[in-house]
Amino acid sequence: MGNTGLVYHPAYLEHDMGPGHPESPNRLRAIMQQLEQSGTIARMPKIEARKAEDEWITQIHSPSYVRSLNRHAPTSGRVSLDADTSMSPGSLSAAYLAAGGALAAADAIMARQVDHVFCAVRPPGHHAEAERAMGFCLLNNVAIAARYVQKKYGVTRVLIVDWDVHHGNGTQHSFENDPSVLFFSTHQYPHYPGTGRGTERGKGAGVGFTVNVPMEAGEGDEAYREVFLKSLVPAAEAFKPEFIIISAGFDAHRDDPLASMGLTEAGYAHLTKIVAGVAKRHAKDRILSSLEGGYNLKALAASVEAHIKALLDA
Repeated sequence: MGNTGLVYHPAYLEHDMGPGHPESPNRLRAIMQQLEQSGTIARMPKIEARKAEDEWITQIHSPSYVRSLNRHAPTSGRVSLDADTSMSPGSLSAAYLAAGGALAAADAIMARQVDHVFCAVRPPGHHAEAERAMGFCLLNNVAIAARYVQKKYGVTRVLIVDWDVHHGNGTQHSFENDPSVLFFSTHQYPHYPGTGRGTERGKGAGVGFTVNVPMEAGEGDEAYREVFLKSLVPAAEAFKPEFIIISAGFDAHRDDPLASMGLTEAGYAHLTKIVAGVAKRHAKDRILSSLEGGYNLKALAASVEAHIKALLDA
């Protein structure tokens, strides 16, 4: 049985991009309520989030971008960063604690306090580029965590599995020249942000270490399972990751309002088991899972619980 920890902080609810915005504090409220009502949360050691240090954030983001975020953080109202993304007075603290939550999760995993961690964080991160916020994302939580485990703990090979329905452009661009990080992404294509063609395979020394599998609208559990078994598993077996990070978006669910895919809670559980199998064979069970998208509250909460239960049973 796996030992799966939980990162959560009430400050994550203070990031508020306004009435009607799909990336709402209610997403985390729904998740936490589900985990509490089911009793799943009682099985999960709590891992305290900390504020990420700029030393680690600037492994991925430019110092000028980090300064800009700090400069633009409002004390009242909202500041727009792109068409979809804004900051409220609580956003900067939430972003630092979201990235820091992933770092705390990495620490707990590397200390063998837990095998896996689910980070119930927001704002999400995988669209954030080195020098810009986009797609609801301010800091790239998973990319920062990947570089952290490499630099702090000497981990040489990190696998990032991004099953969010939107392509993780920011994560891809962070590591596309780097053969020490294997980035694997399934995503609805063509769809926001427009990147993630199968021909995008990395650059320079990183060619072959980016694996994009564009999915057609409507594909569901069986199609995803086949892709993971036929594309992810062989790539991971060749790469032999020492640490695995999941960009855990749940917006490929059939009920999600922002996309057109057909995954179910059972499908997410099965994908989790496939990744957990790779982790058992190569990464000493080490999996850090960090929340990305998912905008139907009921489907999101149920999918997160199915994902966590699969980790607990791994």
